[in-house]
Amino acid sequence: MADEGPELELVHLLRRVTVEFGLRQAEFASLHGMHSTDVRALICLLDAERAGTAATAGWLGAQLGLNSAGTTALIGRLERLGHIGRVRDDRDRRRVLLSVTPRARELGRAFFGPLIEDTTRVLRELDGDGAAAVRRFLEAAHRAVAAPPPPPDPGTGTGPGTTA
Repeated sequence: MADEGPELELVHLLRRVTVEFGLRQAEFASLHGMHSTDVRALICLLDAERAGTAATAGWLGAQLGLNSAGTTALIGRLERLGHIGRVRDDRDRRRVLLSVTPRARELGRAFFGPLIEDTTRVLRELDGDGAAAVRRFLEAAHRAVAAPPPPPDPGTGTGPGTTA
């Protein structure tokens, strides 16, 4: 990485962090008889709760890029494992909302708690400007990663889904 600028070094470091976090998620999934997608679903549901978003099956499927059958199978697995529950929406009784169970929260806290504590300890050591810079960077990085990929270039055959 010596030839690369500091910006690209940070991008590679962020990638290393995300890969390691993905490995921890896979380890958690394996330990609890789940698929990696199941763990991502739980994370989506927890994030929705924090944001005050009503999480329906359709919403969850869209977040994970799953079709209806895949979403139904995922919800069934998580429900059988006791990780999620379904409740009627108080505002619209026709709508069913998904929620993470206290049991699943406790399993997550037990496994990911030390990692979260270590990370928050590092963030507490930053001054206000440093923490604000980290936030701006992560928000911008998330926007970049979440943006739809550009279509393939028909002239070169390069782009997403192609190999160079």
